Order: sequence, then structure tokens, then C-alpha cells
Amino acid sequence: MSHDRVVKPSPNGHQAADVDSTTAIEVVPKAERRRFSAEYKLRILTEADACTKRGEIGALLRREGLYSSHLDKWREQRRKGTLQALAPQKRGPKPDLQAAEIARLRRENERLQQRLQQAETIIEVQKKLAALLGLPTSEGDAQP
Repeated sequence: MSHDRVVKPSPNGHQAADVDSTTAIEVVPKAERRRFSAEYKLRILTEADACTKRGEIGALLRREGLYSSHLDKWREQRRKGTLQALAPQKRGPKPDLQAAEIARLRRENERLQQRLQQAETIIEVQKKLAALLGLPTSEGDAQP
């Protein structure tokens, strides 16, 4: 059987390495991170704990497509005693609750500052109106 050899020129003008024309180029899809439910983790841990014979845990891991590090991590999470710790955790930076609270308080402070300014303006207008009309003010400075 003869194989045709194909020489492809590269963009810079040099010849690229020989490529076998019978070899198919396969595009491998990007792998997705696996996520395991808490129930699944507990079931696997229970099965692993029930293994007594040599090689049973390895067979379990091969059958489920898992690594021994999965068991180590899940046992640590189970030891901590929180079922929520066994649930998949969202990756990436965690939301900063203090920053959110500070932002909320700043917005509230700004709103209250605006209301205070408005109330002070109204009070000043009322004082000037009372002075123009000759009405006594609550400050006790009534005109004789």
C-alpha cells in the first residue's frame, strides 16, 4: 500500500514537514468540568467504605471514572459534617458581602444627605417667610 506524502508550504514560504494524506485531522471538543451531586458523592463513599478485599476500591474508581483524590476530598468534606460541602462549589472569586453592604450604606447615606439638604432649605424658606410676615418663630425671637 502506498501512502501519498503531501508537502504544504507554510505562510513564511518555507516548506512544512511532510503530512500523511491518509491521516485524518480530528478536532477534539473542549472537555467540560464534571460536577458530582452530594447524593452521588455519598453513595460512592459508602461503596468505597464497604470495600474489604484488595483491589475493590480500584475497581470502583475505574468503573466510575474517578480518581483516588476524589475520595480523599469527599471524605474530608464528609468529615467536616456538612452536606453542603459535598455539593459542587462555584469556582472563581466569591462575592464580597462587606463591599455590597458598604455600597448599600453609601447609597442610603447619599439619599439621606439629599433629604436633609432639602429639609434645611425648606426650613430656611419658612424662616424668611415668617420674618417677612412678622410671625413669631419657634426659636423665641418674636418681634415686639
